[in-house]
Amino acid sequence: MAKKAKKQSARGRKQDRARVAGGQDYEVQYEAKKTRKSASAVKKAVKKVGSSRKKVERRLSSR
Repeated sequence: MAKKAKKQSARGRKQDRARVAGGQDYEVQYEAKKTRKSASAVKKAVKKVGSSRKKVERRLSSR
């Protein structure tokens, strides 16, 4: 008898959207374009406040 596959939740995807991966160029470029800041500024913000998208955006908007 085959086992039924577990139903996947959207929780993982929501958590991924809430993070900025500082090492992923496409994530950094997206955030830089969105906030009209340089990629290096985004990377510095990620190092300073962590990978939370809200915190990074708040840090970039205050500068």
